[in-house]
Amino acid sequence: MTGVLHFKRKNVTFDPIGNPPGKAGLAAQVGPAQSRTMGAGLCMFDGCSIEWTVIYDEMLVVLEGRLRLVLRDRTIEAGPGDVIWLPENTWMKYEGEKAVCCYAVYPVDWQTTRRPKT
Repeated sequence: MTGVLHFKRKNVTFDPIGNPPGKAGLAAQVGPAQSRTMGAGLCMFDGCSIEWTVIYDEMLVVLEGRLRLVLRDRTIEAGPGDVIWLPENTWMKYEGEKAVCCYAVYPVDWQTTRRPKT
């Protein structure tokens, strides 16, 4: 594991996710190489609709723009400073207009290890 890290926004590069229309991207900054427990980074959504079921716990903090999460029973509209908690097994669509968010996920190795359902 590593020590304290500082990620400068001006150096962030987003890897594309999803398909057109619109754009979405992910900039993973903290992963298994840096932490045994949690992952974190930035994500962006602009004019897109990305359907996903989280298989981890996720927290989002909106930094810029407008984020919309379409859930089965409601839609959450969020702006800068808003915090959203998504428990494991939540189905949704990530949508946004020039939205940039900070995310944190647990567990960090969600792609290989799923926690038992409680």
